Amino acid sequence: MTGDRQHRLPDFFEALDAVVRREIADCAGLEDAERLSGGASMETYRLRCRRMSDAAVTFDICLRRGPDGEDREGDNVTGVAAEALCMSTARSAGVPEPEVLYVLQDTDGIGAGFLMEWLDGVTLGARIARAPEMAGARSRLAFQCGQEMARIHGIDLEATGLAEALRRVDPGEYLAESWDRYREMPTPQPMIDFAGRWLTEQLEGRGPVELTLVHNDFRNGNVMVDADEGLNAVLDWETAHIGDPMRDLGWMCTNSWRFGQRHLPVGGFGHYEDLFAGYESVAGHPVDRDRVQYWEVFGSFWWAVGCLGMADRYRIGSDATVERPGIGRRSSECQLDCVNLIIPGPIEFLPAVSELGLLEPDFGRRPSEPSALGGSHTSAAAHAAAGDMPRMDELLESVRDFLHGEVRQATEGRTNFLALVAGNSIDIALRERLIGPQLHRYELDRLTALVGDAALPANSARSGDAAVAEQVTALRWKLVHALRKGSMPLDEPGLADYLRTAAAHQVAIDQPKYSAFRHIAGQ
Repeated sequence: MTGDRQHRLPDFFEALDAVVRREIADCAGLEDAERLSGGASMETYRLRCRRMSDAAVTFDICLRRGPDGEDREGDNVTGVAAEALCMSTARSAGVPEPEVLYVLQDTDGIGAGFLMEWLDGVTLGARIARAPEMAGARSRLAFQCGQEMARIHGIDLEATGLAEALRRVDPGEYLAESWDRYREMPTPQPMIDFAGRWLTEQLEGRGPVELTLVHNDFRNGNVMVDADEGLNAVLDWETAHIGDPMRDLGWMCTNSWRFGQRHLPVGGFGHYEDLFAGYESVAGHPVDRDRVQYWEVFGSFWWAVGCLGMADRYRIGSDATVERPGIGRRSSECQLDCVNLIIPGPIEFLPAVSELGLLEPDFGRRPSEPSALGGSHTSAAAHAAAGDMPRMDELLESVRDFLHGEVRQATEGRTNFLALVAGNSIDIALRERLIGPQLHRYELDRLTALVGDAALPANSARSGDAAVAEQVTALRWKLVHALRKGSMPLDEPGLADYLRTAAAHQVAIDQPKYSAFRHIAGQ
């Protein structure tokens, strides 16, 4: 770090400096490069350049780079060159986009990526959905999003070269790909398989749909918004493909991207009818509402799988940041969204959830609220059972408080964000220590009723809570295999009750402030 800079320069800074000098007009060199906190898959950097015409003046551009510089083309993503083509093509069609300035080459020594115009605006989804100063923009944002989706879907694929650059995937193929991706992971998640079966049955008997350019990640958090003008950029085209255009509308309405505003289905800022009206005003034909509903459920299913994929990337070491396993635990949020959409109903919560105060109406909305594992919210019974000084929970809570307090106060940017993520992961571990054993005993009882006893390895030496957890894992595998093979009907007595209860309690562990959990807790 130099001067008052609070971040490290990337290892490829010198190579990047050479590129901007060569490729960017009126650029005398690179002054700074800061990686931003946004972006779960790609890396985004704000680059500060010096003007050649006036060395005292700087200007900003943006670098979008593959993770660790790798081009993930073929991993259900377009590749950076195709992403840049999508952005340039959409810009030519009137969709608000930053101008692509240069696509990196192998000889540049930076990795896969491209340079683009820097635009000013708000991209943080929570701020777009909730900040008072964004109220004016929110009043027309759903309509504007509908308009831009229609413009994207109307782009001529052959004339623009996108027909050759992008993969083509129909709804059935997309469902199969997503389900197969999950099935390759060593984890049994019964609600994901239930949702996969439900989605499969919804497609049966449906005719083919006209395929168009699909952004595929058009959501709150991937748009840039001006407080006065509303939508001023559509970002992050890395998963664009040729498919069902209603996918974009359904994804925008997926609860993961409402940022706590569950009552406003379009991105947490608008209503279905405003989105549909904007779309129809440009497309000239009505929105297929049934298909949008299908894709909304698919969106939660797809992101449940995607979150697990983040944890898988952490395990294999391709992107071993503290953010990846934290995102992996968000899969349960998406599974609970599937519950609320296709098998809603009441839930009887286990005692530990109440002991932690997670069901209190104002939980998550108190000023300066303490963690759900500290102070008055800590389980007295669990603490009394441990005679160690300090106890395990106290050690973990001290680390969490250090991360959320001193580390965040002393840092900014991505490091500040990752300190928040790291502290939240410790909270998850603490809640799992208290809720997990009760949840596993509930699951053991219900799963045994659904699929029979578990066949454990003869050499298993586990006992107590560990033995129960091992049995539950084995029983979950039996259930997911039955769901995948179709040998268990979706209306099997007791199945929906089990799935609802298990999903809700997992979210109580992973993120009890999530809006789907707050909705169920308030029933």
